[in-house]
Amino acid sequence: MTRHYIYNRFMDSLEPIKRKIYEIRGQRVMLDRDLAELYQVTTGNLNKAVKRNIRRFPLDFMFQLTKEEWNSLRFQIGILETGRGKYKR
Repeated sequence: MTRHYIYNRFMDSLEPIKRKIYEIRGQRVMLDRDLAELYQVTTGNLNKAVKRNIRRFPLDFMFQLTKEEWNSLRFQIGILETGRGKYKR
């Protein structure tokens, strides 16, 4: 196998992650639910772990979306849920 082939295979394996990176407020970000899926933990446990270890993260590591930002993002990526496990039809 050539280096070029290995590099291309590696980059292809990153595609699912790249698709979960969004630009909000001029920052490239991932949603907590996508990070939790990547690390195979629940979103709640991921957020608890971050809060427990907040000093290990830069100040701008996370932020809360405004309602308008969330609605815009939901529309862009097709998220239908409006609450815990509930879907709008």
